[in-house]
Amino acid sequence: MGLLIQTAQAAAAPQAASMPAMMLQWLFPLAIFAVFYFLVIRPQSKRAKEHREMIQALGVGNEVIFAGGLMGLIKSINGDYAVVSLNDKTDVMVQRAAIISVLPKGTIDGLK
Repeated sequence: MGLLIQTAQAAAAPQAASMPAMMLQWLFPLAIFAVFYFLVIRPQSKRAKEHREMIQALGVGNEVIFAGGLMGLIKSINGDYAVVSLNDKTDVMVQRAAIISVLPKGTIDGLK
């Protein structure tokens, strides 16, 4: 019987010694996640927030570029959609979320 007790005590000792090794084992994945968070997740969420703010601030008369690469002047805003005038005769309706950039005033007139 004494043999079994000694075996159990011997098996418990290495587990206590492996605690720092287990902490080091978790340190590497946590470090990788921290780097991933600061280099990928955080900047992406910051850009998304800036885009949402830009979309909310859109108004009639803004010169914009939308996802198709076309530039135009916003004629009206109807909910989630904006009517953009590409030239004097052509108006298109686009989703406000498709607008990727607001141009400075006079940009489109300077290109004509």
